Amino acid sequence: MKRILIEQLKEWKNSQNRKPLIIRGARQVGKTWLMKEFGRTCFENFVYINFDNNERVKAIFKDYTEPKRIITALNAETGTAIKADKTLIIFDEIQENPDALTALKYFYENAPEYFIVAAGSLLGIALHQGTSFPVGKVDFLDLYPMNFREFLCACGDENYENVLASQDFNLITSFKSVFIERLRQYFYVGGMPEVVKSFAENQDFTEVRRLQKNLIEYYQQDFSKHAPLKEVPRLNMVWQSIPGQLAKENKKFVFGAIKKSARASEFEVAIQWLCDCGLVHKVNRTKKGDIPLIAYMDLGVFKLYLHDVGLLCAMGDIDSKTIIDGSRIFEEFKGALTEQFVLNELISECNLKPYYYSADNSTAEIDFIIQQNGKVVPVEVKAGENLQAKSLKVYHQKYQNPVSVRTSLSDFRQDEWLTNIPLYAILRIKDFV
Repeated sequence: MKRILIEQLKEWKNSQNRKPLIIRGARQVGKTWLMKEFGRTCFENFVYINFDNNERVKAIFKDYTEPKRIITALNAETGTAIKADKTLIIFDEIQENPDALTALKYFYENAPEYFIVAAGSLLGIALHQGTSFPVGKVDFLDLYPMNFREFLCACGDENYENVLASQDFNLITSFKSVFIERLRQYFYVGGMPEVVKSFAENQDFTEVRRLQKNLIEYYQQDFSKHAPLKEVPRLNMVWQSIPGQLAKENKKFVFGAIKKSARASEFEVAIQWLCDCGLVHKVNRTKKGDIPLIAYMDLGVFKLYLHDVGLLCAMGDIDSKTIIDGSRIFEEFKGALTEQFVLNELISECNLKPYYYSADNSTAEIDFIIQQNGKVVPVEVKAGENLQAKSLKVYHQKYQNPVSVRTSLSDFRQDEWLTNIPLYAILRIKDFV
């Protein structure tokens, strides 16, 4: 499989100011595979240390803080001669060993010649529980489920992925039937690597759904295993409410939809837990379309999306027959699948932090609003063929922003104040911001 993040790992390797690197991401998004693939393809060898239920390795970091002594102990533990310039050291599930986290500081300060990559699925949660962290002594990368370009590559469409990566919209449009067909499939399959691999090999949607349901069950088991006991019921209620919340016309998260008379204070820890472990994305409302957006963020008003469009499809029990039924899959959940897809692409492909916009005393709402390079760009998502952009026009008249984007199944089009970018090419929004 191809993961685009490996190019950033190569840049990290060649950086003059390299620090130990931590890769963050939800469970099962491919962190372990990515680190091992990086070690296999870019180094003479690699050593892999998993701290989950490995007390002997944990003891190494408890007993030693000096990097040279740690390396000597790891040589003995792994049976591999670790060479500073030729060996990648991989620490997996590093949140299970706070002493190893602390040791990253000593490697940065006293032994920066070693290449160290670490990963932690529940790292954000561990930090909120008071785990010590080497602030300023590590670099970060975030790994998400496979995006649409990576899905194309996994399905053997590398040539089409190259087209999509270009800035030639005439060329991209000439292959739109291929892209739309693959996009239908991607909405159903999503980007969880195990699921994508199965689909690429067997084209079996029944097996896809079985694997997705297993993953959902696996995540819920994680709630019981890792979350505070009193939060487990709340975690399940929030998690299971998300498809229904997104199926509303107004997708704003409503606590009363979880249970009658629910209050924000009851569920704020559960929501933060889901955010910290990477399973949900919280998109806050901003009340004004000016820079900086964060200054106008409404902390109490937000939408919650999952981290993967395929899992949202599975939680909503969308039938695979929907894939071949025209544009229907793009309109399911009142367009929630389409919004979920666009959000994932904005985050994983463009490294953007989206908000959504609605003004006080107004019904006008913009699905996403982003800030980049000194610009604020509103993004309206259209799942169907009705391409009227009333809210976007109201917003433009108020703020006169230089770039406004609508994304839909229609072809690329540049009007006086509005740019239409096809859904399958939404990653190209970075060309305009």
